[in-house]
Amino acid sequence: MSHIPADVADTKPIEQIHPDNLPTKDPDHVAIALETLVKQSEEHDDVKNSMHAPMHQLANLPLVHRLLPGLKDLATQYHVGNYVIVRATGERIFESMPIYPRLGMHLLFYGGTQIKLLHNRSVESVLRDLSVRQGKVYDSPESVKSIPSFIDTYSIGLDELEQPNITKYNSFNEFFYRKMKAGARPVVNAADPNGFCSPADCRLTVYQTVTAATQFWIKGNRFTIPGLLGVAPKSEEALMFENGSVAICRLAPQDYHRFHSPIDGVVGDTTDIPGQYYTVNPQAVNEPGFDVFTENKRSVLYMTHLQSGAPIAFVAIGAMLVGSIAWTNGGKKGQAVKRGEELGYFAYGGSTIVVLFPKGLIEFDDDLRKNSAVPIETLVKVGDSLGRSVLPTGGFDAAAVVRSADASGGEV
Repeated sequence: MSHIPADVADTKPIEQIHPDNLPTKDPDHVAIALETLVKQSEEHDDVKNSMHAPMHQLANLPLVHRLLPGLKDLATQYHVGNYVIVRATGERIFESMPIYPRLGMHLLFYGGTQIKLLHNRSVESVLRDLSVRQGKVYDSPESVKSIPSFIDTYSIGLDELEQPNITKYNSFNEFFYRKMKAGARPVVNAADPNGFCSPADCRLTVYQTVTAATQFWIKGNRFTIPGLLGVAPKSEEALMFENGSVAICRLAPQDYHRFHSPIDGVVGDTTDIPGQYYTVNPQAVNEPGFDVFTENKRSVLYMTHLQSGAPIAFVAIGAMLVGSIAWTNGGKKGQAVKRGEELGYFAYGGSTIVVLFPKGLIEFDDDLRKNSAVPIETLVKVGDSLGRSVLPTGGFDAAAVVRSADASGGEV
């Protein structure tokens, strides 16, 4: 997303995405436009002439806005995207949405599997096929030609990278999941044994309870913790996190896409869950009719918090155009990790991490809680403080938590 100063963004209304806002009422036209954008990413070096065309610049990108006549008028009438708070400065900025999640969201509003399009394929199959195809495009050696325009489009700094020489990358995707040099993401509260840190460079929302998360942010009608984890409602995993605390970390395309441990802990089991490739844009997450977190492809890592002995569920969620979720240290069961150590990475595309904490384990930082209650996301980096443990050393009693949750009979 490209940043627009808030005073500039405030001069136009923010689009509340709805199918009527696009000039076409035919979802086939939207799907064809997305397929054309993927094809253009193979043929054009400049990413602004394909999936990463910023909505606020469409007037200057005829190759893109001609795909759907009238699309330029929409971009002229509205700002399309989301406000965020920059934690480091407290500044409120607007992030303009690239064209691909905007069009992908338009397809979702047509009713998903109820609508058939493009040779009798469903919306879900179209998004899946496009995501797989785009991943292959950016895995190819020829894709390195798009790295300079991607850097320019998103103003990506190279001084923090382990490999700042972009000619050393063998594909666009290699640059996309680039590594940071040592010390580029220090853990802010490393000296506090009770501290937790942000697992990603991301736009963050936090809620002390799942109930609050569904009230303010996750509006999908069928969202539940068992659904997110892919487990039975009365399973030990589900009961362990019943109405626990939630941190939601949304990564935009320009972000550093490796994710790190929010805790000092031990790596446990991982579970891969197949699913869809819906956009994870806030307007989709905030829409009651969509259940992107429990429908999308995801991988769940269970960890044990060293200080308290409590379990943590680290859920890496793929999204539209995301090719894969890869575990590095997070795939080594039994390995001890410190806060800020790498767990894995996302290949190409935007994506989300949801971290679940058992009820009563964490107290999130005040500024994060206040922003999330607005609700507005907070722009943070790996290693920034997330909150503190409120349990004594070794104070988590897993058996008692499961018994209590089971007795309550509630589903989360």
